[in-house]
Amino acid sequence: MPNDALQSNPFVVNGKTVAIHITTRGSDWYWAVMAIMGATMLGILAASVLKPARNRLLFYIFALITFVATLESFSIGSNLGWTPINAEWHRTDAKVAGVNRQIWYVRYIGWFLTWPLITTTILLTTYTPTLYILWTGFFAAAMAVLALVGALVHSDYKWGYYAFWLFSWLLVGYHLVWLPRAYARNLGVDVLRAHTSISAWVWFLLGLYPICWGVSEGGNVIAPDSELVFYGVLDILLMPVTFGYFLFVHWNIDPARLGLSLRTYEDPLPGGLAHHEKSAPGATNGTIPTDPIAARPDAATV
Repeated sequence: MPNDALQSNPFVVNGKTVAIHITTRGSDWYWAVMAIMGATMLGILAASVLKPARNRLLFYIFALITFVATLESFSIGSNLGWTPINAEWHRTDAKVAGVNRQIWYVRYIGWFLTWPLITTTILLTTYTPTLYILWTGFFAAAMAVLALVGALVHSDYKWGYYAFWLFSWLLVGYHLVWLPRAYARNLGVDVLRAHTSISAWVWFLLGLYPICWGVSEGGNVIAPDSELVFYGVLDILLMPVTFGYFLFVHWNIDPARLGLSLRTYEDPLPGGLAHHEKSAPGATNGTIPTDPIAARPDAATV
């Protein structure tokens, strides 16, 4: 079946036509990325069945992330979720010649939702204090926002946002890679080894996104199709590849060691209740009711 997304959703937004845009090849590529993300989500959910319900937190988070990535890829493959922005640099190459360029705001929405979840998941596996988790997640989300604002600015002021993006990336690196090492070491050599490899890899990949941005939305050097290939490869490395390795190295690590064991339906509710169902007024569930006044420690005796 031919891909008619560009005919169904043409290059016109609010009556304005974009000059520098993707072609059918770029759309085809992101349909493939969508299929990879969707298959990854289903694979993660299928693998979670092999673990007890209390040990599935990582699986659920990764499934959510890949679900967002699937929707993002669907939008880009469908030629939706973009707006035309005048290019700062006008090139003579026919592939990037024109007044304005196609900017995908839906991509940055996906980053805003997924990057903090990725950093939070890594830090959760090292028992990092909540303050540092929130701090790192904030700057991971800030990177996405700064990239979006910079892409929507057509003047050279966009590079100011770019500089703040790089600064946020450095802060994320310190709190994602270096600071949690002491916490991971206390949990065991296997946890430390897993954290070091995964956190360094993820931070390295997050540092490649500004490079792609600089030669595409920022500098208008490469064509939008090449931009999609660059970002698509990075997304595949950041999510399906990283998540597969993440689950592999954590497969034999008990989540209870990391404080990540979930409460299940079989566990008693807080307060020692053994059943989840609320009893009707006057019901005893087969036990003799206790006089609440007589049960008080300070109840008077006669």
